[in-house]
Amino acid sequence: MRNFSLTKADKILKRKDFIRLTRYGKKIHGRYFIAVFTPAQSDRIRLGVTITRKVGKAVKRNKIKRISREYFRLNRHNITGTWDINIIAKKEAGNLPTDLAFLSLKDLFDRISSRFDH
Repeated sequence: MRNFSLTKADKILKRKDFIRLTRYGKKIHGRYFIAVFTPAQSDRIRLGVTITRKVGKAVKRNKIKRISREYFRLNRHNITGTWDINIIAKKEAGNLPTDLAFLSLKDLFDRISSRFDH
């Protein structure tokens, strides 16, 4: 059985890592999210989530963060390679149902896996 836990080591938490992603990362735009990613500096795939106040109040932003992390937790074994990935929510993601958010995130992660090898 696979380990589906999401530990602190699986998250991007430090400001310097977010800045490195912004400077050197490649971007993929989806309808509701943007993915910025670079090859990982460790041996694991890490996820960061960025949501501005334009998306909505704190309850809405936190819900989108939970949905993004949950999708990543359940599906990271499908991603080829080791990446540092930052998911940025667009304003339209604020009222998104969970199933549509999962579809949008699946599209982004599939595009990261298939197009970019390292």
